[in-house]
Amino acid sequence: MSGDALAGLDERQREAASILRGPVCVLAGAGTGKTRVITHRIAHGVDTGAYSPHRVMAVTFTTKAAGEMRGRLRELGVQGVAARTFHATALAQLNHFWPQVAGDSAPTISDSKVRVLAHAAEELKLRLDRASLRDVAGQIEWRKVTMRSIDAYAQARPQGVAGLALPALIDLMRAYERIKDERRQLDFEDVLLACAGMLEAEPRVTAQVREQYRHFTVDEFQDVSPVQHRLLELWLGDRHDLCVVGDASQTIFSFTGADPRFLLEFETRHADARVVRLEHNYRSAPGVLDVANALMRGRPGALRLVTDAAAGPTPEVTAYPDDAAEAAGVAARISAQVDAGIDPASIAVLYRSNAQSAPLIGALAAKGIAASVLGGKRYFDLPEVRQALLALRGASVAPLQGDFTDAVRDVLRSLGLTDEAPPAGGALRDAWEARSALLRLAEEAPADMTLRRFTDELLARARNQHEPALRTVTLATLHAAKGLEWDHVHLVGLSEGQLPISYATTLEQIDEERRLAYVGVTRAGRTLSVSWARASGHRERQPSRFLQEIGSAALTPAGAGRGRPRADDGRARPGAHSPY
Repeated sequence: MSGDALAGLDERQREAASILRGPVCVLAGAGTGKTRVITHRIAHGVDTGAYSPHRVMAVTFTTKAAGEMRGRLRELGVQGVAARTFHATALAQLNHFWPQVAGDSAPTISDSKVRVLAHAAEELKLRLDRASLRDVAGQIEWRKVTMRSIDAYAQARPQGVAGLALPALIDLMRAYERIKDERRQLDFEDVLLACAGMLEAEPRVTAQVREQYRHFTVDEFQDVSPVQHRLLELWLGDRHDLCVVGDASQTIFSFTGADPRFLLEFETRHADARVVRLEHNYRSAPGVLDVANALMRGRPGALRLVTDAAAGPTPEVTAYPDDAAEAAGVAARISAQVDAGIDPASIAVLYRSNAQSAPLIGALAAKGIAASVLGGKRYFDLPEVRQALLALRGASVAPLQGDFTDAVRDVLRSLGLTDEAPPAGGALRDAWEARSALLRLAEEAPADMTLRRFTDELLARARNQHEPALRTVTLATLHAAKGLEWDHVHLVGLSEGQLPISYATTLEQIDEERRLAYVGVTRAGRTLSVSWARASGHRERQPSRFLQEIGSAALTPAGAGRGRPRADDGRARPGAHSPY
């Protein structure tokens, strides 16, 4: 076991990590070190003998986050903690207990709702395109994670969807469930529902699960859905060894059933709960935090982020004539940053919807700047990476001649890696960047590294989704950017209809869009630039209401008149920017 697990924590982090018995709620703002607190709290519990590692369950929302948590715990000398997603935990319990309960193997997991829905639609003689089927699949997911029957769904959302009147939609949902049952399949959400149903119906199973896991930690608690919360209640029973960590201002998945009230009401649901607020931000410059705090001021559960970091450049907002000019202007700014020596991997362009990426990719390529779109194919699933892993594995069986890094370089050169990068904007450059990332990992490896160990570590990284950073500018939707950070962020498309998006019409939907903007702002470390386009084709746009709020609230009174973007020709020149 490592030394003092509380060493290196600030006062509030140390307070949170020291509370080993629940219930405890850690309200952790963006960049305040929540993962550090979670892992150090678990390590402190193990160090002091309060926890047995094998009886600790740390629940996350992504496989990548679970892998990162396991890695950090290993660094702290803690082995054996179950760090998994809700779904992975529920699936493991189903597969283990189903044969005991039902006497046969567990149902298989359907890999595509859309495919099953297409068969159901064909049976009902409904003509639906793939986009419509995806919309119906989204409604099925929402129904299940909010624990509604089909009849209850019909009462909650009576308007229909995807061009289907409600009766036809209900018929389609019933046909989907029937086909799935006939095939002995569960979908992704069924895993949670089936596990919860098993625990409710089988006291013997529930007793075994509760005996196995005694101490629970749940990360990103603001994103818990009703079915996940019910499953957590069943795992806990009448015990109180629960620590939840979250930030209501970062609830951006309400469309998938995320419900921040479980976080906001935690203290009232658990009368003896202790609450710790983490508001010291270690990521962002003061100007960035001024924008973030202005955006969320007065909102339920909002934390006020503070920092003792030195002041950086004032965040800027730019108005461009149209989308093409905005893409060109942002590319020009990024080109200037790269020319000044900034690593492209530390730069991100964030936007509301995937459709906004195309002109940005083209504008960056025109400047000779390579970009990667987050949320595409996973790094270790790329054909050139898989090919390289096989080649490196094959080379590892022969005795190593010479330097390890040279051996890796030779293998990658045999597959097409060149000393000079191909032009940006094409498949050749993408493949080059992927292979170059492997070479950088080899160059950063310890002096005693071997090819065999290197490939073993690469395979472990693939399992944990611990992807290397490509030296490219990152393009990402605001949803995909959640949980990540960059030194330099360009937040584009801050106009009415784009952010907030046009179909956000209710107060709840507008609040969700506000939280999306907040997530985008708080990804920035050193610099933040915000932009919008005055027109799209012949259609005029207005600046986002969020942009106007930030502009007036984040400026000192003397500069308040500069808060609204000025007209300009879209070129990246000093006079085109006004600080907010």
